[in-house]
Formats: sequence, C-alpha cells, structure tokens
Amino acid sequence: MRKLIESTLVTLDGVIEAPERWAQFDAESSALSLEQLDNYEAFVMGRTTYETFYANWGQVTGNPYIDRINAMPKYVASRSLAETTWNATLLGPDPSNAIAKLKEQPGKDLIKYGTTRFDATLVHDHLIDEFHFGYMPVVAGAGQRLFEHVDTKGLDLRLTDEKRLQNGSVILTYVPR
Repeated sequence: MRKLIESTLVTLDGVIEAPERWAQFDAESSALSLEQLDNYEAFVMGRTTYETFYANWGQVTGNPYIDRINAMPKYVASRSLAETTWNATLLGPDPSNAIAKLKEQPGKDLIKYGTTRFDATLVHDHLIDEFHFGYMPVVAGAGQRLFEHVDTKGLDLRLTDEKRLQNGSVILTYVPR
C-alpha cells in the first residue's frame, strides 16, 4: 500500500506562501530534493498548486529536478477545472475516495507539496500518512501560515525523523498517531 506524503517548506515564523521568494537551496538541499523525488510515483495537488506549478515549470527543460516533476503523473483536486494537461488527471467529485484508491495500488508513494485548503479534506479524512516540514532559517513576516485553513483538532502527530542541512534548514518528519 502506498503512502501519501505531504512535504511543505516553512519559514521560522510559520509562513508557507511563496517559497520561491525565501527558500534557500544550496548544492546539498538541491541534491536531497532530487534524490527524494525518486521515492515518489506521482503528485497529488489542489487546483491552485497545479496551476502555479504548471505556469512556473510546465515548459521548463534542462533542470533535472523540474524535468523529473514534469514527467511524473499528477492527480488534481478541483471543483472548477474541466480538463488538465501536464500529465495530470482530475480526481473527480470525491477526491478523498480517489486518493484512497490510488493509495491501494502498488507502486511508489504519492507526494503532495505545500499545506493548502485541500488539506482540510485530506486531514479530516486521515489520508496523509507523513508530513515532511522543511524549516528554512528565514523569517518572512507575512503570508499564509502552516495549516491556516485546516481544522487540526484531531491531528495528533509524532516526530519520527529529523535531518539537519548545512544551510541551517531542518527537515522534520511527523506521522499521525
């Protein structure tokens, strides 16, 4: 059975919005990010993440990390999109059921980047198996915060791993109890 892993970049003050403005990627963190992609078979995304990633990366070639993302299948939760491109499939009217079925299939794990409004559904339906929070040693000051639109009352997490990077970042892995 596959797992759904959520990986989110976070500032020290809890901001997750616009990591392209504040995330610090050096050789070590870039290599680790590319290596981690090998653990995943497909992306799960909400509509906003899908549209943002496609606009920024969909036509980019020659970067090993982006080339790998462009080649991966993507599953998109959306109430407004009628069709997709970029190796993407809509999850349909019941995204939780669709994701549960994807998790039952053999293969590598599924990855979701960012904590979004879609997490309200995923957390409520207990579909996220691991959270990877990449804390960057920066303060953004303003922006959307981690779990800002998510009811976390029933979310009880246990730390299972930590990885420190030379650039001062730390990746914390949590699993729901």
